[in-house]
Amino acid sequence: MSQPFNPLDRHNLAKAVATQIEESEAVPLDIAGTYIHRNNFPGAGVYAIYYNGDFEAYTKLAAANADGPEYPIYVGKAIPEGGRKGLEDEAAVGNALAARLREHRRSIVQVDNLAIEDFQMRWLVVEDIWIPLGESAMIRRYRPVWNAIVDGFGNHDPGRGRGKGLRSQWDTLHPGRKWAHKYPARQAGAEDLIAQDARQYLDTRMS
Repeated sequence: MSQPFNPLDRHNLAKAVATQIEESEAVPLDIAGTYIHRNNFPGAGVYAIYYNGDFEAYTKLAAANADGPEYPIYVGKAIPEGGRKGLEDEAAVGNALAARLREHRRSIVQVDNLAIEDFQMRWLVVEDIWIPLGESAMIRRYRPVWNAIVDGFGNHDPGRGRGKGLRSQWDTLHPGRKWAHKYPARQAGAEDLIAQDARQYLDTRMS
């Protein structure tokens, strides 16, 4: 006997958020932050970034996105600082998403082996309470390679001094982010191993 449909079930809510993101217009990441700011979108929500470039480890992903963005390389969320404590104000909410996307743009343009022109993104403005749910739904659905394998794209500048732990996998595979040097480098050849893991992961996921 089937269970009655509950539109407020966590799974159904998550699916609704993911579907809304997938049906929204894709915008070049190079202009996304400015686009959101100029159109005065309230900026807390969930976003997906797509890649269609020639970095060898992502060949399978780029091929899947050749006819349009379908499989994200990264999924993230933008929550106002005050929102973490239930103290958000309207101004903070209005800037959170655009600010996060501009931060991602800066990260990509600083590296030598990625081109910002190869990235697009979609987003959905969501009430604070649903943002983590929407992000987790998208990650579960697609298991994006920058979320699952090449970790570190969403990291922030650790501030003064050296960071704790090793340089992230993302900064090792895509060197050039200005503050990444604050973390100790990984052992020689680490970038080749990370690229191999990413390639094999995408080959398995998208075969």
